[in-house]
Amino acid sequence: MALPERFLLRPLAVSLSLAFVLPAALGQGADSSAVAETTPQRVIVTGRSATMAPTVAGFDGAPPGETPLQASVIGREQLDEAGITQLSDIGLLDAGVSDAYNAPGYWAGFSVRGFALDNRFNFRRDGLPINAETLIPIDNKDAIEILKGASGIQAGTSAPGGLLNLVVKRPKRNGGANDAVMTFGWSERASLLAAADINRRFGTDDAGGVRLNVAAERLDPLVRDAHGHRYLAALAGEWRLPGGGVLEAEAETSHQSQPSVPAFSLLGNSLPDASTIDPRTNLNNQAWSLPVIFDATTASLRWQQPIAADWRFVAHAAVQRLRTDDRLAFPFGCGRENVYDRYCSDGRYDVYAFRSDDERRNTDAIDLSLIGRINTGPMQHNITAGVLHHRYDARLQPRVNDGIPLGEGAIDGQTPVPAPTPDLGTVPNTNRSERSTELYLRDHAEWGNAGLWLGLRHSRLDRESVRTNGEEAVAYRQSFITPWAALSYRIAPGQIVYASWGQGVESIVTPNRPGYTLPGSPLPAQKSRQIEIGFKGERFAGAADAPWSVAVFDIARPTVTDDGQAFFTDGRQRHRGVEASLAWRGDAWSIAASAMALRARREGASDASVNGLEPTNVPSRSLRLQMGYDAAALPGLSLLGTIVHEGDRAVLPDNSVRIPSWTRLDLAARYTIRSGGNTTRTTLRAGIDNVTNERAWRESPFQYGHAYLYPLAPRTASITAQVAF
Repeated sequence: MALPERFLLRPLAVSLSLAFVLPAALGQGADSSAVAETTPQRVIVTGRSATMAPTVAGFDGAPPGETPLQASVIGREQLDEAGITQLSDIGLLDAGVSDAYNAPGYWAGFSVRGFALDNRFNFRRDGLPINAETLIPIDNKDAIEILKGASGIQAGTSAPGGLLNLVVKRPKRNGGANDAVMTFGWSERASLLAAADINRRFGTDDAGGVRLNVAAERLDPLVRDAHGHRYLAALAGEWRLPGGGVLEAEAETSHQSQPSVPAFSLLGNSLPDASTIDPRTNLNNQAWSLPVIFDATTASLRWQQPIAADWRFVAHAAVQRLRTDDRLAFPFGCGRENVYDRYCSDGRYDVYAFRSDDERRNTDAIDLSLIGRINTGPMQHNITAGVLHHRYDARLQPRVNDGIPLGEGAIDGQTPVPAPTPDLGTVPNTNRSERSTELYLRDHAEWGNAGLWLGLRHSRLDRESVRTNGEEAVAYRQSFITPWAALSYRIAPGQIVYASWGQGVESIVTPNRPGYTLPGSPLPAQKSRQIEIGFKGERFAGAADAPWSVAVFDIARPTVTDDGQAFFTDGRQRHRGVEASLAWRGDAWSIAASAMALRARREGASDASVNGLEPTNVPSRSLRLQMGYDAAALPGLSLLGTIVHEGDRAVLPDNSVRIPSWTRLDLAARYTIRSGGNTTRTTLRAGIDNVTNERAWRESPFQYGHAYLYPLAPRTASITAQVAF
């Protein structure tokens, strides 16, 4: 039974007032030691190991070096050191993550282990589902967690490959009771950033805490005709309740307005030479082009309460409200050469007006769980059981009739095209609704050095869609179970070998269009599965707190094919690979490295000619290496270097065209000055991305029946100053 709507929709004012008014009414805060024992630790990796596993893994309290899965945690310091200010750049720090239609000025698109993440279902915020079809600010995020592999253990439906979880900054405790950090930044051409992060404790025994994050940025990148702006305001509060409970509330609102940047494409049958393409060119540079506008408001309320020895209850609810004006002078195909998956052989292309204003996407989620321990003879069980109810609605407006080309543009970005006129009219959009209820159970059983890890999730979906003109209505219901299991063995303290198996699910419905066989009928739940064998530890070359891991994985996903009359399953897409990572620090040197070799192929298709082909935009190998050196001659000075490498990949589904591999080098320096009796710390950072100004095709997504090419960003300089006091 679905939970009543009143439990899912809470105004932001109510969420924030509960964080402070209710605790005040209940009385003074609890003893701080009791709270510390019942509240999960935040996970931040900055080249050194954390004390707890990533929260997105779902196994509360398990050390990261003894958890039988692969997950990376990119902490706040690591983001700052790499100069990352937007979510779209996190792939620079993890070899398992690559770009997947990651257009500048638009929402971020990633693949994990070669599978593109679904922005509607593969993203989490403090563990609750969100919609990532928006620009997500990271100024108020403590860490970004990436769970790799079949995600059914944590998601009712999602694309295989993994989940991405955003950990929100919360009020600090103990050593950071009262502090503030001011950040000012500049990057080429004339982007300017100002941000503040302020933390305060108050009340008896510092029972209360608030944390305010604000940011404003003028966007003026090296890419031409991409001027814009953004802002963020976020407030998080907590109150420690009598009896050891904790009440947390937070809310954020953000806005970004900036023209997005379309991709290049094949020129007839040829791959354009990336060295001859100016990566600063924006093909969305028509006089009538309008910016894409993203407005987002998100809020959550979380209550954690001990209820018995070793047991606690957690209630966590969140709301997300997105509004988007999606506008673009869209280059697509070549009508005069009768090809629609690439540009004309002479470098020209058809230009369409894409304009879909006032898109509304609302997400509500509530999760109720029990977490605790029980003993059964020699075995100790760490159990999490709960229910997650999730609702998602997309309400769109008719969009400009983008089926009529306005004229031809050219890849030099200098050809004007007539503006769209009112007689173009509009075409229907599609409204969608989804309700899901998920029951889950996870158990980590320990017996000496052996561990048994089990996860089970039952999901019920209710989905419907209808065109904005009331036509092509589709509604369906599905239920399924996704299991996960692993065995681990501790061969030394903080060092294990493990083997795991798990499933994930995607749910697909046949479009309700004339000519389709059984229109509007859902396919059976499309289950992917992953097998993984790994070896990981917390020490390397005699150094403690130096996490490393090696894993071999095999993921198989059903391939759904559309022949113009029906959707049907035809074979599978199989990704097999090996992944390794290391974070190490010794004296003045530090290293964080990750690598992945991947073999992705199509198998079992009815058309034998496609078996053995690679999926598009999946690199065969990838490498990330960050190195740091603390200069002894000048205390406070650190030199930083980053190498990013990705292998070649297919552009077309038939693999007839490929883009070559590329390597990017980034260099930076950091200088820290302490003053005021060490109470004030000023950190200056200067960096140059793509030092060699490498020209290459960064990625080659094939979407909407069209081949796209995005160039590697040009050499870019940046400077930031951060003052903590």
